[in-house]
Amino acid sequence: MLKSGEVRRQVAQRLRELLPKAKGWQESADTKIGGQIADLLAKFQLAGQEHTLVVEVSSLGQPRQIRASVTRLNEIRRELPGAHPVAAAIYIGPQSARILKSNNLGFVDLSGNCYLAFENVLIEKEGKRNVRPSTRPLRSLFAPRATRVVRVLLIEPGRAWRLEELGKAAAVSLGHSHNVVKRLEELAWAVRDDDQRIRLSKPADLLEAWCESYTYRANEITSYLAPERVTRKFIGEVARVAAGEGRRYAFTLNAGAALLVPSLRLPAAHCYLEGDPGPVAQALGLRPAAETDGTLHFLGPYDPGVLHGAFEKGGLKVVCLPQLYADLMHYERRGPEQAEHLRREAMGY
Repeated sequence: MLKSGEVRRQVAQRLRELLPKAKGWQESADTKIGGQIADLLAKFQLAGQEHTLVVEVSSLGQPRQIRASVTRLNEIRRELPGAHPVAAAIYIGPQSARILKSNNLGFVDLSGNCYLAFENVLIEKEGKRNVRPSTRPLRSLFAPRATRVVRVLLIEPGRAWRLEELGKAAAVSLGHSHNVVKRLEELAWAVRDDDQRIRLSKPADLLEAWCESYTYRANEITSYLAPERVTRKFIGEVARVAAGEGRRYAFTLNAGAALLVPSLRLPAAHCYLEGDPGPVAQALGLRPAAETDGTLHFLGPYDPGVLHGAFEKGGLKVVCLPQLYADLMHYERRGPEQAEHLRREAMGY
């Protein structure tokens, strides 16, 4: 992970690149403003007007850190009402961006996302991926077995769990579920009630952190060319053959989203399938293909927990909503857009 001083230097450079017509640019670091210390204070002239940007730099731009930045930036804004507060980090994801915008604060990251709105300036760029993902602090939390617990909690974010029943639902040991819950409590993403039952306090933060450390490509992908156009009738046939072989399966990515939102097109279908996909492919008359040419892709689950909570839609199994969202977030074909629609319309956090 980049050190905070290097992040600050690159943020300053990024701001200068975003405001190429600014003149008389002056920067100062660690400037005391009231009871707060501004990581970066930038003064410049633009279109004949003086402007001041007050920047709070966070190495991690996760919602928990961003909420803390919001508190400090709002205090600075009260002390210096003419300044424009800006949060900065290596990466600021959609959830963090929404938090900042709702508080009328700007942001800039080192991955290409930004939102600067003051006077006659409006610069907005979103949807860029994290160019420097650092999952080390959370690696143990999103290891395959640990993610079983995370997935169970995200499926029912409002439910209060006893530790034993949580471990049983996630198919992990009591000790393993205890370790995951302890880490979630340390991050303030889970709390216990008076009866020591566990529930998520910030499911959105947990979901976003998981998405930063996961991609659907963690699963083994085997691609085929279907003998016909991919339609709902065809994926129904895929489900019939998989079930006939006694295999657990569940659709994801485009196919999963299209089963939930029938208006979506189906250029290709992705289906989780336990075991060797060969017999199922042969029964369907599929021909092996490169991934770029394939129209049906079987994903061998990187862990059995991937299929936990799969539900039926129109008689076909779809992965649970948190898994579908996480898969879509790194899918190249409008995946993030579909993920956000799913989250907004069906997930509630």
